[in-house]
Amino acid sequence: MNFARALFTVSGLTVVSRVAGFIRDTLTAMLLGAGPAADAFFVAQRLPNLFRSLFAEGAFAAAFVPLYAEEAEKRGRDAAQIFAGEAFALLLAVLTPFTLVMMYFMPTVIQVMAPGFSDDPERYALTVEFSRITFPYLVLISITALQGGVLNAQGRFGPSAATPIALNIVLITGLLVAKVMGYPVGETLAWSLTISGVAQAVWLAWSCRRAGCSIPLLRPRLTAASRRLFRQVGPGAIGAGATQINILISTILASTLQTGAVSYLFYADRLNQLPLGIVGIAVATTLLPLLSRHTAAGNDASVRHYVSRAIEFCLALGLPATIGLGLAAQPIIQTLFEHGKFSHTDTIETARALAAYSLCIPAFLLVKVFTARFFARQDTKTPVKIAVTAMATNVVCSLLLIGPLQHVGIALATSIATWVNAIILFTHLRRTGERLGDTMLVYRLPRLMICALGMGIVTLAAVHGLRDWYVGHSSLYAVMGLGIIIGASCLIYGILLQLTGAMRWQEALSIMKRKEQ
Repeated sequence: MNFARALFTVSGLTVVSRVAGFIRDTLTAMLLGAGPAADAFFVAQRLPNLFRSLFAEGAFAAAFVPLYAEEAEKRGRDAAQIFAGEAFALLLAVLTPFTLVMMYFMPTVIQVMAPGFSDDPERYALTVEFSRITFPYLVLISITALQGGVLNAQGRFGPSAATPIALNIVLITGLLVAKVMGYPVGETLAWSLTISGVAQAVWLAWSCRRAGCSIPLLRPRLTAASRRLFRQVGPGAIGAGATQINILISTILASTLQTGAVSYLFYADRLNQLPLGIVGIAVATTLLPLLSRHTAAGNDASVRHYVSRAIEFCLALGLPATIGLGLAAQPIIQTLFEHGKFSHTDTIETARALAAYSLCIPAFLLVKVFTARFFARQDTKTPVKIAVTAMATNVVCSLLLIGPLQHVGIALATSIATWVNAIILFTHLRRTGERLGDTMLVYRLPRLMICALGMGIVTLAAVHGLRDWYVGHSSLYAVMGLGIIIGASCLIYGILLQLTGAMRWQEALSIMKRKEQ
């Protein structure tokens, strides 16, 4: 397996998926807006995704892949495939009745998940209806996650990384069909989500067959390997699903606010996920193998070097992302989403939420670095405990801020909790004698902050100077204005990085080339 090629494949497909996701979100905003149907769909979408992140793509995948690889190494590929079949059978045996029970009790589930909707009969009825349509997605995407784990263990990362693209294509198609045929947009999106689960599962089943690793269909039975698998799933679900649990808490609280609050937070979070997804995946994918290898070899100097470079990388991209999304939130939202049913009021409220969310970007990326250091030391419990503390912080801050700041307070609470997570992780590493920063990091850190400040001044000036371009919202002027704001900000930031010596791009490329040594 060529590690650099695998990383390029995953990152490239992630970018394609994000672009397709923005097209989907723009169409959703245009056709659905931020009204009762939009709130209902976003809650219905998050419900199966919560359990997916907790179990299928979170703890289950994290536990399954190492055990599958161990079975293949010790007992051969056939034994590993039998283990995959046993896991598949047990997954279906657990999730199928769970899904049916959840669908039957969906009115009660929605009262718990979105209690504020009970006071709005239209939103509540739509949410129950949409959630019953979307919840089977949990079973389908869990099958997809298991198949992806088998492929990843074989060194085939492309098919699994491409599944989000299939999701976005199906949803975009559903939106266009609803527009042309006059179908209810919210209901069409709900059906499209479930259909996308079928498409993803079939795609990976075909990919597994091509790779010669199709999962056999077996009767559910508890073997020693499957018991070991499910023992590891429970505790890992807490850490793996911390973000989704925070989103669930935010959804519950937002449901008690005015109509549109859930939608404002959803659209803002989608934009905030762009740097979090692409940069976070790159860091998580590349850093852990490096740290694990050098930690096992007892090479503390190399560990410190790569941790320092990772911190630089995260801050070099995270700080300008925070400033750009924070200061240019309104032009970004207005250009991308303010069409059709998405009003200017929706733009303002979503932009406020995006500005609050953006504050967490550097902290989120640093959490990836610090967590990788714990994992390289084979300490998986401490990050989970700290994640629970961050979740509690999110709840407390949300309750304190939701009154004066409404939905913006919920977004701000998420950012505060993420910084708490990063700070506690950093403090714990220092207490255990970990030296996280070298001389070069100490030299570059203040320069990175100066560069980010300089970029912020240019961004703010560009947003202020081009504000008249958005009056009346001509689409051409809006796109041109956003292009100028982003272009000028990126240009001045790149120049400042070179002038101050905060980041040399040639050196960064050189480090990338040395990763496989």
